[in-house]
Amino acid sequence: MRHLFHLWVYLETTPLLGLTVTLLVYRIAVAISQRLHHAALANPVLIAIITLALLLAATGTPYAAYFQGAQYVHFMLGPATVALAVPMHANLRRIRRSAGAIVPAILAGSLTAAISAMLLARLLGAPREITLSLAPKSVTTPIAMGIAEQIGGQPSLAAVFVLLTGLTAGVLVGPAMRLARVTDWRAWGLAAGTAGHGLATARMLLLSETAGAFGGLAIGLNGIFTAIIVPLLAGLLAGG
Repeated sequence: MRHLFHLWVYLETTPLLGLTVTLLVYRIAVAISQRLHHAALANPVLIAIITLALLLAATGTPYAAYFQGAQYVHFMLGPATVALAVPMHANLRRIRRSAGAIVPAILAGSLTAAISAMLLARLLGAPREITLSLAPKSVTTPIAMGIAEQIGGQPSLAAVFVLLTGLTAGVLVGPAMRLARVTDWRAWGLAAGTAGHGLATARMLLLSETAGAFGGLAIGLNGIFTAIIVPLLAGLLAGG
């Protein structure tokens, strides 16, 4: 206990506290998810975010102070996304056999994600800036922020929408595919990567390497399609 106390005193005075707490909380969240057999609502990312938010609120820790250490995890987002190429390479033969269906499926998903988000925002009376920030919600954060800035949205708001979309897709993709009686892991992966980018794809990797591989492919293609589609749609659907 004495050693743990000295370790806590040291971490409390350094940015490493945010990093350490993040890693510990996520490890606990993964254990909970495994114990619950990876149930849809037992998403490790969702559990970790809620737990960390409660800890920050309970201890009165400013987010800026926490992020001094947690930024190292944030930095690893890029390498983690690139690492999705590993299961893609392992499933390269399956990807080639499915190439004829992959592009139309992801293109349809990109169009649906952007158009539905913008139309719903307009129907609910959202301001133009929010509508434009919501449009690229289904792609990875850097791409979404770049698109939002280009078309007149708010990049920071777009990042929030991306996070919420990924968490929601990670929870709902599995139940939705079961409800539709879809059993092909390739379809699961494409749906997750197109609708919920990296967060939903990470969920697929827990279930199937094949689903994770197709999810990684969908992330890249959806990013390209969305970067082309959303600027074209912005003037038509965002309103004045």
